Amino acid sequence: MSLLSRLPGTPPKLMRAVAVAAVVAQAGIAVTGSVVRVTGSGLGCPDWPTCHPNSLVPDPHADIALLHQWVEFGNRMLVGVVSAVAAACLLAALNTRPRRRRLTWLAAAMPAGVVAQAVLGGITVLADLAWQTVSLHFLLSSVLIWLAVLLVDATGQEDGPPTPAVPRAARTLLLLCSVLLGAVLAVGTLVTAAGPHAGDAATPRLGLPVPVLAQLHADLLVGYLGLLVGLGFLLAAVDAPARLRRRYRWLIAAVLAQGLLGATQYALGVPEALVSLHVLGACLVTVAGAALWSAGTSRPPVSPPVTDRAEPTARDALSPATNRARNALAERAPG
Repeated sequence: MSLLSRLPGTPPKLMRAVAVAAVVAQAGIAVTGSVVRVTGSGLGCPDWPTCHPNSLVPDPHADIALLHQWVEFGNRMLVGVVSAVAAACLLAALNTRPRRRRLTWLAAAMPAGVVAQAVLGGITVLADLAWQTVSLHFLLSSVLIWLAVLLVDATGQEDGPPTPAVPRAARTLLLLCSVLLGAVLAVGTLVTAAGPHAGDAATPRLGLPVPVLAQLHADLLVGYLGLLVGLGFLLAAVDAPARLRRRYRWLIAAVLAQGLLGATQYALGVPEALVSLHVLGACLVTVAGAALWSAGTSRPPVSPPVTDRAEPTARDALSPATNRARNALAERAPG
């Protein structure tokens, strides 16, 4: 008998709580990573996995500010929190009774993603913050946020085949919206890679004009918003489920807020604080986009847990007074 089988099954509320924690943790590490970048602290700890060749933690160095060391080291320490949450997701899913295949695979993606991020983070440091590796770092975070949102929904679903919530035309448009969102995020990383906040002055930049990349990023966002508007009309025409329409409204609000923040950021000369807020906005748009995508299909809800209590018999259904009378007659009966 395995150790997990000896433990109580994971309560549905606990499974959902750790899944929500995974969404927060994956988004949080992406935002703190942006703080590392805008403060030029990416090489505050120039070695991996130690901070310095002979020190695990920050150590005073004449050529590296101690603040930059602690900013980078603090971000690395947050990886421990993300790792713990990811491990909790997998253990909770494995201990769900009965175990569900889709839930387990989505939960397993969390620790697998942490390992991939750790490897990529090491490569990023050893490559002196090459913009290609930094961009991949953020995009992998976006994928993990997306999967974590799917995990949250999977906590309340059985493994049955998905049932479309809307006709094929709406599902196709929803797919196009999701693909275009990925393009918006990818080009956004290029804007940062070419801009003033790609790291400190010595960090290699992407050799393309920032205004051109920023315009492409804005154009893709406008195109994404246009597709979403079309999707909204289509959802209204097919009388989409309330859950889908509610998530659609949240996504529209997130995209509009992100667009306004991006325009303000560009007009003000890209101040550092707004860069991290913009990364937070990108994470929230990803969460909302994943939630909308997930609502495009439905699966059977999880059945309530089976208890050990036997079904009531006809005798149990009788009133207490009737039962007492029957018991008294039974005691008086001969033999």
